[in-house]
Amino acid sequence: MKNFITQFSRLFVGILFIISGLIKLNDPIGFSYKLDEYFSTTVFNIPFFVPYTLVIALFLVILEVVLGVMLLIGYKSKLTIWSLLLLVILFTFLTFYSAYFDVVKDCGCFGDALHLTPWQSFSKDIILLFFILILFFNQKYVKPLFANGIQNILVLTSILLSCVMGYWVINHLPLKDFRPYKVGANIKTAMEIPDNAPKSVVEMVFIYKVNGVDTEFTEKDLMNLPAGAQFVDRKDKVIVQGYLPPIHDFKLELDDQDNTQLILSKEKTLLVVAYDLEKANEEAMQKLGNLYKDAVAKGYYVAILTGSSKEVIAATKKKYGYNFDFLFCDATALKTIERANPSFVLLNNGTIKQKVHYNDMNDLNL
Repeated sequence: MKNFITQFSRLFVGILFIISGLIKLNDPIGFSYKLDEYFSTTVFNIPFFVPYTLVIALFLVILEVVLGVMLLIGYKSKLTIWSLLLLVILFTFLTFYSAYFDVVKDCGCFGDALHLTPWQSFSKDIILLFFILILFFNQKYVKPLFANGIQNILVLTSILLSCVMGYWVINHLPLKDFRPYKVGANIKTAMEIPDNAPKSVVEMVFIYKVNGVDTEFTEKDLMNLPAGAQFVDRKDKVIVQGYLPPIHDFKLELDDQDNTQLILSKEKTLLVVAYDLEKANEEAMQKLGNLYKDAVAKGYYVAILTGSSKEVIAATKKKYGYNFDFLFCDATALKTIERANPSFVLLNNGTIKQKVHYNDMNDLNL
Protein backbone atom coordinates (compact mmCIF):
# COMPACT_ATOMS: atom_id res chain seq x y z
CA MET A 1 0.00 0.00 0.00
CA LYS A 2 2.81 2.38 0.90
CA ASN A 3 4.50 1.68 -2.41
CA PHE A 4 1.27 2.40 -4.33
CA ILE A 5 0.72 5.74 -2.52
CA THR A 6 4.35 6.69 -3.06
CA GLN A 7 4.25 5.91 -6.79
CA PHE A 8 1.00 7.86 -7.17
CA SER A 9 2.59 10.82 -5.36
CA ARG A 10 5.64 10.50 -7.59
CA LEU A 11 3.51 10.67 -10.74
CA PHE A 12 1.28 13.46 -9.44
CA VAL A 13 4.12 15.72 -8.25
CA GLY A 14 6.40 15.00 -11.21
CA ILE A 15 3.76 15.66 -13.87
CA LEU A 16 2.44 18.77 -12.09
CA PHE A 17 5.94 20.25 -11.79
CA ILE A 18 6.65 19.60 -15.47
CA ILE A 19 3.35 21.12 -16.60
CA SER A 20 3.68 24.15 -14.33
CA GLY A 21 7.31 24.67 -15.35
CA LEU A 22 6.63 24.33 -19.09
CA ILE A 23 3.72 26.79 -18.96
CA LYS A 24 5.91 29.38 -17.25
CA LEU A 25 8.86 28.51 -19.50
CA ASN A 26 6.59 29.33 -22.43
CA ASP A 27 6.53 32.92 -21.11
CA PRO A 28 9.40 33.49 -18.64
CA ILE A 29 9.23 37.27 -19.09
CA GLY A 30 5.65 37.22 -17.83
CA PHE A 31 6.77 35.20 -14.78
CA SER A 32 9.58 37.71 -14.19
CA TYR A 33 6.94 40.46 -13.92
CA LYS A 34 5.42 38.52 -11.02
CA LEU A 35 8.83 38.35 -9.36
CA ASP A 36 9.10 42.12 -9.84
CA GLU A 37 5.96 42.44 -7.69
CA TYR A 38 7.40 40.24 -4.93
CA PHE A 39 10.69 42.16 -4.91
CA SER A 40 9.00 45.60 -4.97
CA THR A 41 9.06 48.03 -2.05
CA THR A 42 5.38 47.35 -1.33
CA VAL A 43 5.92 43.61 -0.76
CA PHE A 44 9.36 42.31 0.35
CA ASN A 45 11.24 45.58 -0.30
CA ILE A 46 14.27 43.97 -1.97
CA PRO A 47 14.45 46.07 -5.18
CA PHE A 48 18.13 45.21 -5.75
CA PHE A 49 16.89 41.85 -7.12
CA VAL A 50 14.68 43.51 -9.76
CA PRO A 51 17.40 43.78 -12.47
CA TYR A 52 17.90 40.00 -12.19
CA THR A 53 14.25 38.87 -12.21
CA LEU A 54 14.41 37.37 -15.71
CA VAL A 55 17.49 35.30 -14.82
CA ILE A 56 15.85 34.16 -11.58
CA ALA A 57 12.60 33.38 -13.42
CA LEU A 58 14.42 31.28 -16.02
CA PHE A 59 16.35 29.40 -13.35
CA LEU A 60 13.22 28.62 -11.33
CA VAL A 61 11.09 27.43 -14.26
CA ILE A 62 13.86 25.27 -15.73
CA LEU A 63 14.46 23.86 -12.24
CA GLU A 64 10.74 22.99 -12.00
CA VAL A 65 10.79 21.09 -15.27
CA VAL A 66 14.05 19.28 -14.58
CA LEU A 67 13.06 18.29 -11.01
CA GLY A 68 9.80 16.92 -12.40
CA VAL A 69 11.72 14.79 -14.91
CA MET A 70 14.22 13.69 -12.25
CA LEU A 71 11.41 12.56 -9.96
CA LEU A 72 9.59 10.59 -12.67
CA ILE A 73 12.70 8.68 -13.72
CA GLY A 74 13.99 8.30 -10.14
CA TYR A 75 17.24 10.20 -10.70
CA LYS A 76 19.17 10.83 -7.45
CA SER A 77 15.93 10.53 -5.49
CA LYS A 78 17.25 11.90 -2.19
CA LEU A 79 18.59 15.11 -3.80
CA THR A 80 15.49 15.44 -5.98
CA ILE A 81 12.97 15.06 -3.15
CA TRP A 82 14.88 17.41 -0.85
CA SER A 83 14.99 20.00 -3.64
CA LEU A 84 11.26 19.60 -4.31
CA LEU A 85 10.49 19.96 -0.61
CA LEU A 86 12.52 23.16 -0.23
CA LEU A 87 11.05 24.61 -3.42
CA VAL A 88 7.44 23.91 -2.44
CA ILE A 89 8.03 25.33 1.05
CA LEU A 90 9.26 28.53 -0.62
CA PHE A 91 6.23 28.62 -2.94
CA THR A 92 3.86 27.93 -0.02
CA PHE A 93 5.32 30.82 1.96
CA LEU A 94 5.00 33.18 -1.03
CA THR A 95 1.40 32.23 -1.79
CA PHE A 96 0.39 32.46 1.88
CA TYR A 97 2.03 35.88 2.17
CA SER A 98 0.25 37.03 -1.01
CA ALA A 99 -3.11 35.77 0.22
CA TYR A 100 -2.88 36.93 3.84
CA PHE A 101 -1.53 40.40 3.12
CA ASP A 102 -3.45 40.76 -0.18
CA VAL A 103 -0.41 41.95 -2.17
CA VAL A 104 0.31 39.88 -5.30
CA LYS A 105 -3.12 39.07 -6.78
CA ASP A 106 -1.93 36.16 -8.98
CA CYS A 107 1.27 34.27 -8.22
CA GLY A 108 1.62 33.20 -11.85
CA CYS A 109 1.87 29.51 -10.89
CA PHE A 110 0.48 28.52 -14.27
CA GLY A 111 1.30 31.73 -16.15
CA ASP A 112 -1.62 33.15 -18.15
CA ALA A 113 -2.97 29.66 -18.88
CA LEU A 114 -4.77 29.40 -15.54
CA HIS A 115 -5.33 32.29 -13.15
CA LEU A 116 -5.58 31.31 -9.48
CA THR A 117 -6.43 33.57 -6.58
CA PRO A 118 -3.76 33.76 -3.84
CA TRP A 119 -5.80 31.48 -1.56
CA GLN A 120 -6.32 28.97 -4.40
CA SER A 121 -2.57 29.03 -5.07
CA PHE A 122 -1.86 28.50 -1.37
CA SER A 123 -4.29 25.55 -1.26
CA LYS A 124 -2.60 24.06 -4.32
CA ASP A 125 0.81 24.34 -2.62
CA ILE A 126 -0.50 22.72 0.59
CA ILE A 127 -1.70 19.75 -1.48
CA LEU A 128 1.67 19.56 -3.23
CA LEU A 129 3.46 19.74 0.13
CA PHE A 130 1.33 16.83 1.39
CA PHE A 131 2.33 14.59 -1.52
CA ILE A 132 5.99 15.64 -1.37
CA LEU A 133 6.08 14.78 2.34
CA ILE A 134 4.80 11.30 1.41
CA LEU A 135 7.75 11.02 -0.97
CA PHE A 136 10.11 12.40 1.67
CA PHE A 137 9.17 9.75 4.24
CA ASN A 138 9.11 6.94 1.66
CA GLN A 139 12.21 7.68 -0.40
CA LYS A 140 13.21 4.01 -0.46
CA TYR A 141 10.32 3.32 -2.85
CA VAL A 142 11.49 5.90 -5.41
CA LYS A 143 13.75 3.71 -7.56
CA PRO A 144 15.47 4.70 -10.83
CA LEU A 145 13.72 3.51 -13.99
CA PHE A 146 16.83 3.18 -16.17
CA ALA A 147 20.54 2.48 -15.98
CA ASN A 148 22.78 5.34 -14.79
CA GLY A 149 23.98 6.25 -18.28
CA ILE A 150 20.45 6.60 -19.65
CA GLN A 151 19.36 8.53 -16.52
CA ASN A 152 22.18 11.03 -17.03
CA ILE A 153 21.31 11.47 -20.71
CA LEU A 154 17.60 12.07 -19.93
CA VAL A 155 18.36 14.71 -17.29
CA LEU A 156 20.93 16.51 -19.46
CA THR A 157 18.50 16.41 -22.38
CA SER A 158 15.73 17.96 -20.26
CA ILE A 159 18.11 20.75 -19.16
CA LEU A 160 19.26 21.40 -22.73
CA LEU A 161 15.75 21.42 -24.23
CA SER A 162 14.49 23.70 -21.46
CA CYS A 163 17.34 26.16 -22.09
CA VAL A 164 16.68 26.12 -25.85
CA MET A 165 12.97 26.75 -25.28
CA GLY A 166 13.71 29.60 -22.88
CA TYR A 167 16.11 31.23 -25.34
CA TRP A 168 13.61 30.94 -28.20
CA VAL A 169 10.58 32.42 -26.45
CA ILE A 170 12.59 35.34 -25.03
CA ASN A 171 13.94 36.25 -28.45
CA HIS A 172 10.74 35.58 -30.40
CA LEU A 173 7.19 34.87 -29.17
CA PRO A 174 5.69 32.37 -26.69
CA LEU A 175 4.99 29.07 -28.42
CA LYS A 176 1.41 29.25 -27.14
CA ASP A 177 -0.28 32.59 -26.40
CA PHE A 178 -2.65 32.34 -23.42
CA ARG A 179 -3.19 36.10 -23.07
CA PRO A 180 -6.42 37.97 -23.93
CA TYR A 181 -4.50 39.74 -26.72
CA LYS A 182 -3.75 36.56 -28.69
CA VAL A 183 -4.02 36.50 -32.48
CA GLY A 184 -7.66 36.28 -33.53
CA ALA A 185 -9.01 38.10 -30.45
CA ASN A 186 -11.11 41.21 -30.92
CA ILE A 187 -10.11 43.87 -28.40
CA LYS A 188 -13.45 45.70 -28.57
CA THR A 189 -15.40 42.52 -27.84
CA ALA A 190 -13.04 41.53 -25.02
CA MET A 191 -13.63 44.91 -23.35
CA GLU A 192 -17.43 44.58 -23.25
CA ILE A 193 -19.33 43.98 -20.02
CA PRO A 194 -22.61 42.01 -20.37
CA ASP A 195 -25.74 43.76 -19.10
CA ASN A 196 -26.44 41.00 -16.59
CA ALA A 197 -22.85 40.79 -15.33
CA PRO A 198 -22.43 40.85 -11.51
CA LYS A 199 -21.40 44.24 -10.16
CA SER A 200 -18.54 44.94 -7.78
CA VAL A 201 -19.28 45.85 -4.17
CA VAL A 202 -17.07 48.78 -3.22
CA GLU A 203 -16.58 50.39 0.19
CA MET A 204 -15.15 53.87 0.73
CA VAL A 205 -12.17 53.83 3.08
CA PHE A 206 -10.86 57.01 4.70
CA ILE A 207 -7.27 57.33 5.83
CA TYR A 208 -6.50 59.56 8.80
CA LYS A 209 -3.22 60.16 10.58
CA VAL A 210 -3.67 59.15 14.22
CA ASN A 211 -0.69 59.66 16.54
CA GLY A 212 1.56 59.84 13.49
CA VAL A 213 0.25 56.57 11.98
CA ASP A 214 -1.94 56.31 8.86
CA THR A 215 -5.10 54.50 9.96
CA GLU A 216 -8.04 53.32 7.84
CA PHE A 217 -11.65 54.05 8.78
CA THR A 218 -14.91 53.03 7.13
CA GLU A 219 -17.67 55.57 6.54
CA LYS A 220 -19.57 54.49 9.67
CA ASP A 221 -16.39 54.85 11.77
CA LEU A 222 -16.11 58.56 10.98
CA MET A 223 -18.55 59.43 13.77
CA ASN A 224 -16.00 58.17 16.33
CA LEU A 225 -12.75 59.57 15.01
CA PRO A 226 -10.03 59.95 17.67
CA ALA A 227 -9.26 63.50 18.74
CA GLY A 228 -6.62 65.16 16.60
CA ALA A 229 -7.01 62.76 13.65
CA GLN A 230 -5.90 64.41 10.39
CA PHE A 231 -7.37 63.48 7.01
CA VAL A 232 -4.81 61.98 4.58
CA ASP A 233 -6.63 60.31 1.72
CA ARG A 234 -9.72 58.40 0.56
CA LYS A 235 -9.77 55.19 -1.48
CA ASP A 236 -12.25 52.62 -2.74
CA LYS A 237 -11.86 49.12 -1.35
CA VAL A 238 -13.36 46.27 -3.38
CA ILE A 239 -15.31 43.99 -1.04
CA VAL A 240 -16.72 41.73 -3.75
CA GLN A 241 -15.17 41.72 -7.23
CA GLY A 242 -17.76 41.83 -9.97
CA TYR A 243 -17.35 40.74 -13.56
CA LEU A 244 -14.03 41.85 -15.00
CA PRO A 245 -13.78 41.62 -18.81
CA PRO A 246 -10.68 39.86 -20.24
CA ILE A 247 -9.36 43.26 -21.37
CA HIS A 248 -10.16 46.04 -18.91
CA ASP A 249 -7.22 48.44 -18.88
CA PHE A 250 -6.73 49.17 -22.59
CA LYS A 251 -7.08 52.90 -23.21
CA LEU A 252 -5.27 54.85 -25.93
CA GLU A 253 -4.76 58.57 -25.36
CA LEU A 254 -3.49 61.14 -27.83
CA ASP A 255 -2.86 64.58 -26.34
CA ASP A 256 -4.94 63.52 -23.30
CA GLN A 257 -7.90 62.58 -25.52
CA ASP A 258 -9.32 59.03 -25.50
CA ASN A 259 -8.84 57.64 -29.04
CA THR A 260 -9.42 53.97 -28.19
CA GLN A 261 -12.64 53.31 -30.11
CA LEU A 262 -11.52 55.44 -33.05
CA ILE A 263 -8.35 53.41 -33.52
CA LEU A 264 -10.06 50.06 -32.90
CA SER A 265 -12.54 50.94 -35.65
CA LYS A 266 -9.87 51.43 -38.32
CA GLU A 267 -9.62 48.79 -41.02
CA LYS A 268 -5.82 48.72 -41.14
CA THR A 269 -3.73 49.54 -38.09
CA LEU A 270 -0.12 48.85 -37.18
CA LEU A 271 0.60 49.39 -33.50
CA VAL A 272 4.20 49.49 -32.27
CA VAL A 273 4.08 48.45 -28.61
CA ALA A 274 6.93 49.94 -26.58
CA TYR A 275 5.91 50.04 -22.92
CA ASP A 276 9.16 51.84 -21.99
CA LEU A 277 10.77 53.94 -24.73
CA GLU A 278 13.99 54.36 -22.76
CA LYS A 279 14.47 50.57 -22.62
CA ALA A 280 13.25 49.85 -26.17
CA ASN A 281 15.62 48.00 -28.50
CA GLU A 282 17.50 50.78 -30.29
CA GLU A 283 18.12 48.88 -33.52
CA ALA A 284 14.41 48.14 -33.89
CA MET A 285 13.47 51.75 -33.10
CA GLN A 286 15.83 52.96 -35.82
CA LYS A 287 14.09 50.75 -38.38
CA LEU A 288 10.67 52.24 -37.66
CA GLY A 289 11.08 55.02 -40.21
CA ASN A 290 11.20 52.64 -43.19
CA LEU A 291 8.49 50.43 -41.70
CA TYR A 292 6.25 53.48 -41.24
CA LYS A 293 6.65 54.54 -44.88
CA ASP A 294 5.95 51.01 -46.12
CA ALA A 295 2.86 50.62 -43.90
CA VAL A 296 1.38 54.02 -44.76
CA ALA A 297 1.87 53.34 -48.47
CA LYS A 298 -0.29 50.23 -48.01
CA GLY A 299 -3.06 52.15 -46.23
CA TYR A 300 -2.18 51.50 -42.59
CA TYR A 301 -2.59 53.87 -39.67
CA VAL A 302 0.64 53.60 -37.65
CA ALA A 303 1.17 54.59 -34.02
CA ILE A 304 3.48 53.79 -31.13
CA LEU A 305 1.84 52.72 -27.86
CA THR A 306 3.86 53.56 -24.78
CA GLY A 307 3.58 54.06 -21.05
CA SER A 308 6.46 56.55 -21.04
CA SER A 309 6.06 60.15 -19.93
CA LYS A 310 5.47 63.09 -22.29
CA GLU A 311 9.07 64.19 -21.74
CA VAL A 312 10.42 60.80 -22.80
CA ILE A 313 8.09 60.74 -25.82
CA ALA A 314 9.33 64.18 -26.89
CA ALA A 315 12.96 63.09 -26.47
CA THR A 316 12.31 59.93 -28.53
CA LYS A 317 10.68 61.90 -31.35
CA LYS A 318 13.66 64.23 -31.42
CA LYS A 319 16.20 61.42 -31.30
CA TYR A 320 14.76 59.44 -34.23
CA GLY A 321 13.05 62.27 -36.09
CA TYR A 322 9.64 60.57 -36.02
CA ASN A 323 6.45 62.61 -36.28
CA PHE A 324 3.80 59.88 -36.25
CA ASP A 325 1.40 59.41 -33.33
CA PHE A 326 2.65 58.33 -29.92
CA LEU A 327 -0.34 57.08 -27.92
CA PHE A 328 -0.20 56.78 -24.16
CA CYS A 329 -1.41 53.48 -22.65
CA ASP A 330 -0.93 51.88 -19.25
CA ALA A 331 2.45 50.12 -19.21
CA THR A 332 1.02 47.01 -17.52
CA ALA A 333 -1.52 46.60 -20.31
CA LEU A 334 1.23 46.98 -22.91
CA LYS A 335 3.36 44.32 -21.19
CA THR A 336 0.36 42.01 -21.38
CA ILE A 337 -0.10 42.61 -25.13
CA GLU A 338 3.43 41.50 -25.91
CA ARG A 339 6.63 41.01 -23.91
CA ALA A 340 9.09 42.43 -26.47
CA ASN A 341 9.99 46.11 -26.29
CA PRO A 342 9.10 47.03 -29.00
CA SER A 343 6.74 44.52 -30.58
CA PHE A 344 4.37 44.91 -33.55
CA VAL A 345 0.63 44.27 -33.70
CA LEU A 346 -1.54 44.34 -36.82
CA LEU A 347 -5.25 45.11 -36.27
CA ASN A 348 -8.29 44.94 -38.51
CA ASN A 349 -11.31 46.65 -36.93
CA GLY A 350 -9.97 45.79 -33.50
CA THR A 351 -9.16 42.15 -34.31
CA ILE A 352 -5.54 41.11 -33.83
CA LYS A 353 -4.25 39.65 -37.10
CA GLN A 354 -0.54 39.29 -36.35
CA LYS A 355 1.98 39.89 -33.56
CA VAL A 356 5.76 39.80 -33.96
CA HIS A 357 8.83 40.33 -31.81
CA TYR A 358 11.27 43.05 -32.88
CA ASN A 359 13.65 40.28 -33.91
CA ASP A 360 11.05 39.18 -36.45
CA MET A 361 10.15 42.54 -38.01
CA ASN A 362 10.76 41.14 -41.48
CA ASP A 363 7.93 38.63 -40.91
CA LEU A 364 5.29 41.37 -40.67
CA ASN A 365 2.60 40.67 -43.26
CA LEU A 366 1.42 44.14 -44.26
